[in-house]
Amino acid sequence: MTKQDDRQHGSFISKPGKVKEVTSLTNPIVKDLRSLALKKFRDQQGVFLAEGLKLVIDALDLGWTIKTLVYSKAGKGNSLVEQVAARTIARGADVLEVNEKVISAITRRDNPQMVVGVFEQKLESLSSIRPHGNEVYVALDRVRDPGNLGTIIRTADAAGAKGIILIGDTTDPFSLETVRATMGSLFAMPLVRTTEADFLAWRKGFSGLIVGTHLKGAVDYRTIPYKGKPVVLLMGNEQQGLPETLAATCDKLARIPQEGRADSLNLAIATGVMLFEIRRDALTLDGSKQDNS
Repeated sequence: MTKQDDRQHGSFISKPGKVKEVTSLTNPIVKDLRSLALKKFRDQQGVFLAEGLKLVIDALDLGWTIKTLVYSKAGKGNSLVEQVAARTIARGADVLEVNEKVISAITRRDNPQMVVGVFEQKLESLSSIRPHGNEVYVALDRVRDPGNLGTIIRTADAAGAKGIILIGDTTDPFSLETVRATMGSLFAMPLVRTTEADFLAWRKGFSGLIVGTHLKGAVDYRTIPYKGKPVVLLMGNEQQGLPETLAATCDKLARIPQEGRADSLNLAIATGVMLFEIRRDALTLDGSKQDNS
């Protein structure tokens, strides 16, 4: 196996099934973990970092594949950290105990969380997305800001959307910034990456409602009859909005009425406003779910 092949097979994972103590920034395992801050290396190895005990527990509970668990010495003796370490070892993955200097370098934070998990990336195919009933999906075209993408994933989860379709050159959903902003919702929200051409081809077989937001939208978003059919909410790039090719495929182009000097809403805020309007009849204050069939 070549050095490159070794990296692609996860060279930072060696002799799984036991706890290793690592204290040096020059350790090869630490170097590989630090490299995951770059998309190039995340894609080569097909993994990403999730920071925080809650995120790691959420991922494990939802069946995501863990490759390595890292915890700081401050977490030693913490019952939840020890339980997560035991679960990780039981799945045949490595557990590293590190000092604060090492975990800060891995997470690129001065005050890092005490637990970091390395998980296998997971993406669904566009062909597997077959919305039915009152299901809602969010399609995003070329979103650039990782904070916006993470917030949209978290908001979509909160609103009960069924998945996110990432169109074109959208920012990486597995970057540290995006994963942090999802607050764990990344693990509950199916993700699809696709091209504009493939999305438009898929759209031809979709019999539900596609609603896009557009500054030239002629319809007040509150007046659209969303209920009784699956909906895809199509949102555009932060600066340019929806291109004409995608705007033309929408059944409705909606606009959110505004006052004041601001000429537009933040993308994540606008997506949230739209989602909760679309899901208005399905959401209840007591947490029970309406019938979406």
